[in-house]
Amino acid sequence: MIPARIVATASHLPGPPVPNRDLAAALGGLDPDVLEGKTGIATRHWITPGTTASSLGAKVLRDALDRAGMRPLDLARVIFVSTSGGDHLCPATANDVCLALDLDGSCDCFDVNNACMGFLSALDIAARSVATGMGPVGIVVVETLSPFLSPENPRPYLVVGDAAAAAVIGPGRPGEGLLAIRTGNRGRLNGSVTIGPPGLSGARELIQFAASHNDLTAFATAALKDSTDAVLRDAGCTLDDVDWVLTHQPNGRMLERIVAHLGVPSHKVVPVVHEIGSVAAASIPVSLDRLYRTRDVRRGDKVLLAGVGAGMSYGAALYQVAP
Repeated sequence: MIPARIVATASHLPGPPVPNRDLAAALGGLDPDVLEGKTGIATRHWITPGTTASSLGAKVLRDALDRAGMRPLDLARVIFVSTSGGDHLCPATANDVCLALDLDGSCDCFDVNNACMGFLSALDIAARSVATGMGPVGIVVVETLSPFLSPENPRPYLVVGDAAAAAVIGPGRPGEGLLAIRTGNRGRLNGSVTIGPPGLSGARELIQFAASHNDLTAFATAALKDSTDAVLRDAGCTLDDVDWVLTHQPNGRMLERIVAHLGVPSHKVVPVVHEIGSVAAASIPVSLDRLYRTRDVRRGDKVLLAGVGAGMSYGAALYQVAP
C-alpha cells in the first residue's frame, strides 16, 4: 500500500450549459434527440472568451482546500493536469495557479499531460510524494477543450466539454491509501486522437479522431479490463470487493459498454458524462468529487479508478478509505 489519503475534492463546470439543440442548429438542423441517442450526452459546458485555465485551476483548488480545512500555504506541491495545454507551453501553467493562490517560494509545481489518463498519473505522483514525506499535494485538472472544436469536425464537436476538478492528497491514516496501481502505454496507437494539425501549417488547431469509434471503443474496453484485472490481482481483491468504480467517460454509449465489459453493477458507478460531456482528464476527478458529495462513502470502502487516453495510455488504481 502507498499510504496517502484523498483529503478533499472539488469540481467546477465553467460557462453556461450548451444543450444539443444549439449544436444541432450549428450542424444544419439535426434532431437534438437523435444526437443524444447516439452520444448519450444531453449538455456540456464551454468556457466563455477570456477564461484562463489558471484562474479555473486556482478556484477549484481553493474550493478543495476549503473543504479540507487547509490553506494554500499548507501545500508542498501543486500538479497542474491538462490535455489542452493550459494557458501556455512555457512556463508551466502550474506557476500561474500558484501565483493566483499567493504561493511564492512555499512549494514546487509542474504540469502533467497524459491525455485522459492525466489525473491517474498525477495521483500516482502525488501519493508517492506524500508517502516519502513531500506533502500535502494539490492536484488541479483543467480541461478547456472547446477552443479546439468546430462544427466542420462533428465527431469531437458533439461530445467534448470543458471542466475543472481538484483533489488534495495528504498522509494516509492507518489502513488507508492506494492498495495497487498499474499504468501502461501502447505507443503504436499514438495517433488515434490528436490536438493540432499534423504539421506547422498555421491552420487552426482542432481535436482530430483518426481512429474509428469502434476501434477506440474496442481498445478502451480491453485496456480498462486488463488494467483493472491487474490491479485487483495485485491487491488480492475481486470486483465484488470494490464499492465504487470510476472510469473514464468518453461518451454515454462508450461508458455503458465499458461498464458492461467490466461487469460492474450500475449502483457502483457515478455517471457524469450525460451532463458534462467528454472532459478528458477531468472526467475521473469530476466523478470522484460527485462520489464524495452525493454518495454514502464509508470507512473501509474501496474505490477503483480506471482510465484510458490518447497515446494510447491506460491504467487503474485501487484506493481504500481508512477502515
